[in-house]
Amino acid sequence: MESAKDLRLGRRFVFQQDYDPKHKAKSTMEWFKNKHIQVLEWSSQSPDLNPIENLWKELKTAVHKCSPSNLTDLELFCKEEWEKMSVSRCAKLIETYPKRLTAVIAAKGGATKY
Repeated sequence: MESAKDLRLGRRFVFQQDYDPKHKAKSTMEWFKNKHIQVLEWSSQSPDLNPIENLWKELKTAVHKCSPSNLTDLELFCKEEWEKMSVSRCAKLIETYPKRLTAVIAAKGGATKY
């Protein structure tokens, strides 16, 4: 596994991950601790806060509509669709983060319309 230095993340960063069981495994958490990497505390019910989840959903929807017939077509289509995602779309997700955060707090960590 790479260290924070190998990843060129510098000294001041907080690692964010979802609550997939393998991400929270004891060995994974020990690795972060041994590497002195701070992990953001994250509500297991709040994927709404991670802007990448919105992009994954858009990609998944596009793939579902296309219905690729094999793995090669799936890979090609995913790469093409990912390239189509605009910088402005990503910026908008970041810009609306405070609204999503407020909505998740109001929902007490539950799902929101985002």
